[in-house]
Amino acid sequence: MALQPLDAIQVNSREGGPSFSLSNRLFRALWNLTWALLASWTPPPFGAWRRFLLMLFGARMGVACDVRGTAKVWYPPHLQMADRSLLADRVNCYNMAPISLGERALVSQGAHLCAGSHDIRTRDFQLIAKPIHIGADVWVAAEAFVGPGVKIGEGSVLGARAVAFKSLEPWGVYAGNPAQFVKRRVILGTAGDTSAPGDAGR
Repeated sequence: MALQPLDAIQVNSREGGPSFSLSNRLFRALWNLTWALLASWTPPPFGAWRRFLLMLFGARMGVACDVRGTAKVWYPPHLQMADRSLLADRVNCYNMAPISLGERALVSQGAHLCAGSHDIRTRDFQLIAKPIHIGADVWVAAEAFVGPGVKIGEGSVLGARAVAFKSLEPWGVYAGNPAQFVKRRVILGTAGDTSAPGDAGR
């Protein structure tokens, strides 16, 4: 179900007009009611049930991935989660545009994935939406913010309360507002191997 913001001039959104179609708003109202009644109160072991509900509303969910009950998914058809990825408690997945998570990607408590913004150059403050991609083995730490159009490369870490408005390279550790490169992420392996998985064969 493709989703496109309405023209701000035509709907007069600055004066309270809708940003999305009536059918989309009704769909999201039904989704929010369903999640509130059937999922928001469920404990962590009920992941399969929450996954089923998300898939019922159009999300693409991998094996053993999970969205915790207190997390919020704005529009399930725009959510794609690979195997063993996780949206933790109180994550705000504001997916006006598609948001995807790679295998084993972890988005920690209170983080905000924001795929929507406004064009500040327009008098009518036109709503815009750009997709977010979070690569495999990424960790978005507690209360971090990921903005529209950001791609987080495989294995990267976005530190607690950091703010990313630009894409992050693979296997880096980033912190601050705006997020800045801090160091290379190193994965401790066997027999003293300390190279990042992304360095294999280099």
